[in-house]
Amino acid sequence: MRLYTFILICFLLSCKQGKRYHDLSLQENNGIQLDAIQDILNFQNELNEEFKDPEVSPLPDRYRKNFESLDFFAPDTNLIVQAKLIRTPEALPFLMPTTTDRKSKEVVYGIAHFSLNGKKHELEIYQNPELMLQEGYENYLFLPFTDETNGEETYTGGRYIDLRIPRGDTIVVDFNRAYNPYCAYNKKYSCPIVPSINALDVKVLAGVKEFRPDTK
Repeated sequence: MRLYTFILICFLLSCKQGKRYHDLSLQENNGIQLDAIQDILNFQNELNEEFKDPEVSPLPDRYRKNFESLDFFAPDTNLIVQAKLIRTPEALPFLMPTTTDRKSKEVVYGIAHFSLNGKKHELEIYQNPELMLQEGYENYLFLPFTDETNGEETYTGGRYIDLRIPRGDTIVVDFNRAYNPYCAYNKKYSCPIVPSINALDVKVLAGVKEFRPDTK
């Protein structure tokens, strides 16, 4: 009853205040968008700081010493999607191939269903049974994907997104947080190869672009 009363009051206010009520709504929406953009910029700054740090940077010294910033697409809040998460509790562990002879043990935690650029898509989300035993990674999920920018604007082998287990049956996938596997910068790393089932037939113009050291 209280929810209905609140909706009714809002409707009456909108009729009386006209454009002012509409402007207030726009301001609220703009505030949410600005917060989302700031979160994306914070992610970019944190990634740049990691790449500058000799203790954790995947960059060879010859690239790191003059490194300033990765190349990012401009933040796009339209590429933050709320996906329906269908969990797959019966899924069995499997060995995901990597760029070396190593195999990465993974389980399909669930399937994300969402729309992007007017098209419906599905992506498998993975969980590493060994990694989840480590402190800080208990609820970590791994989303690797390819899209039609690979080999042009972005790294040929696709990109990754880090996620956390949500409480409900939806999960936010922010493609602005898509980053390159470390082997895009240094061949000494062993990186999981994106499963073919996670190929998006659309351009995802968000996140980290291909690393071109000659231009940095």
